[in-house]
Amino acid sequence: QVQLVESGGGLVQPGESLRLSCAASGSIFSMYVMGWYRQAPGKQREFVATTTTGGSTNYANSVKGRFTISRDNAKNTVYLQMNSLKPEDTAVYYCAVAMGGMNYWGKGTLVTVSS
Repeated sequence: QVQLVESGGGLVQPGESLRLSCAASGSIFSMYVMGWYRQAPGKQREFVATTTTGGSTNYANSVKGRFTISRDNAKNTVYLQMNSLKPEDTAVYYCAVAMGGMNYWGKGTLVTVSS
């Protein structure tokens, strides 16, 4: 079993930055993918970014160039640095881990971008 705990959400103004963190605990194996998804009000959950243990990254086009995903393998923690935030980035952000054929999800952290 894997537990994921997100932190770092909040209310910011357009153009500001925020950093999300997600710490994984439990039965963590060496090779796994960590990532972030988000769900805006009234919309389906969508992919934001992922990173592998080898450091490869992948981003949604809507966040490319503004968001940076990184991870600390020693701490089983993944981060999402979000810069130049826009109102359309408002959503609940979920941390996810794919490992051993299973997908694990955190409970989410709310990011609100509003003036």
